[in-house]
Amino acid sequence: MQYRTPSRLGRPLSVIGQGCWQIGADWGDVSEDSANAVLDAALEAGVTFFDTADVYGDGRSERLVGQLRQRAAGSAGPSAPLFVATKASRRADPFAPESFTEENLRGWVERSRQNLATDTLDLVQLHCPPPAIYRDDQVFDVLDALVEEKKIAAWGVSVETCEEALISLEREHLASIQIILNPFRLKPLDEVVPQAREKGVAIIARVPLASGLLTGKFSPSTTFADNDHRHFNRGGEAFDQGETFSGVDYEIGLQAVARLEQALDGVMPLPEASLRWIIAQDGVTAAIPGASSATQAQRNAAAGSEPTAEQQAVLETFDAAVRETYDELLREAIHPRW
Repeated sequence: MQYRTPSRLGRPLSVIGQGCWQIGADWGDVSEDSANAVLDAALEAGVTFFDTADVYGDGRSERLVGQLRQRAAGSAGPSAPLFVATKASRRADPFAPESFTEENLRGWVERSRQNLATDTLDLVQLHCPPPAIYRDDQVFDVLDALVEEKKIAAWGVSVETCEEALISLEREHLASIQIILNPFRLKPLDEVVPQAREKGVAIIARVPLASGLLTGKFSPSTTFADNDHRHFNRGGEAFDQGETFSGVDYEIGLQAVARLEQALDGVMPLPEASLRWIIAQDGVTAAIPGASSATQAQRNAAAGSEPTAEQQAVLETFDAAVRETYDELLREAIHPRW
């Protein structure tokens, strides 16, 4: 496993993290035993970066990750210390700018501290807040105060659009940006990633496998459970459409997958190529795929190793296919929107 330490964050992150939305909610039913198996397998494979949120299963994901930290404490563990990022703000009811009060922000952080059983949260990210919040100095003053009080060690933002990321990069205490970045979502490479690299801000690539499309396992006949967002949010009915399949039309996504697999010609699995491609982009700190099994978590983690010369050659071919496929099938619908 490779590890990277962005200067503003000041902590090493495994380049493959473990996304923990899947063990919380909205991906079908996941038992506690299965969730723990995923977390333990990721940790054993060298993953030290775990990303969760207070709304994933109404705190379930945070509590499971907190229990993992307790299991890992005192063990030999990986070469770098565990780093847990969480997110706050989507508990607001209504989810509107006026809900981002100091009282609410402090309440959300306190709840996460309890769920994760820690005095100081490693990283708190605003969870795709309303666009007006990115210009609200009072919100970020509260986050700065929480850092001073050592209730959080650093803060960042999880954004939907590149515009939101670029506004956030104007803030001197911003430590990280979490943004959708994968072979179906290239726009962050234009400006966001280069500016973040210059400023020492971590770039965390979420939805790296496009909600599973980039596993190559889906077909036109694939069905999803009623409580899986890939069933109920394809048109953005529940939250931003970009969070499901990266906003790509499902049928067009399958066409894009077929082209990428053809370029790989069986020499590397598509999910491994996708993850390796993401972390190879200059300025990307980590990718955070989810997993539904221990085996999947281990396979994801394996993509974080230093590439061999042969793998590097494959990735160069894959990169050309990614950019060509994006330009011909996806750019027109995806680039202007996010």
